[in-house]
Amino acid sequence: MQRRRKIIHTRRTVTGLALVAAISFVAGMTDAVGLIRFGDFVSFMTGNTTRAALDFAGGNYSHALILFLALWVFIIGNALGIVIAHTVSARRAFVVLASVSLLLGIAAALPADLPRVAFFLVVLAMGAINATVEHIEGLPIGLTYVTGALSRFGRGIGRWLVGDRNPTGWLIQCVPWTGMAGGALSGAFLTRYAPDFALWVVSLVALTVALVTAFLPRPLQLHFQQPIKPAGRALPRGRP
Repeated sequence: MQRRRKIIHTRRTVTGLALVAAISFVAGMTDAVGLIRFGDFVSFMTGNTTRAALDFAGGNYSHALILFLALWVFIIGNALGIVIAHTVSARRAFVVLASVSLLLGIAAALPADLPRVAFFLVVLAMGAINATVEHIEGLPIGLTYVTGALSRFGRGIGRWLVGDRNPTGWLIQCVPWTGMAGGALSGAFLTRYAPDFALWVVSLVALTVALVTAFLPRPLQLHFQQPIKPAGRALPRGRP
């Protein structure tokens, strides 16, 4: 029984990390393509916050407003991803990623004179994609940002140096960074050599990952997301 549990745990971990790497690759591609095409980050909201503050201080209020609005679109995208994931009864990862692919496809199909609409659609997609995998065996995972992953990795090194010999929790933080770095590099080359089709390619890559996740067992897809905890019933007055 113990051996079986260990095998299941290992299988879940490996599958989850492969999924994280693939989704981070999509996010990295999208961020590179979006930055080159729109001139602003589509998932790096820390950078957009700093740039918005600088624009505001420099008197470029219109661009600052666009970036501040992008922050809220990203937040709404995260909320939308959770709603989509927990509304469907099965294949949650597939449905979320398919929705992301659809948003990216719509953004790619928009005419060139609507760049900001396309920008906000891509930001919305990058917010939603975070709902695909929220944790791996209880360890938090970031898909569209790697600052937190690098911070956890660095702190893990520090713990190892002071005697903690359980490296699994912090070593896996390298996975999203590796996926995003590879995706960003691919997106940069893609935009350089095929700028008119770059966003379409990213949409197709997201759809491909979605189709792969469709073959994952439903319990496994549910395992990668935080369960919804409904509010408890109020206790009658006079009872502790």
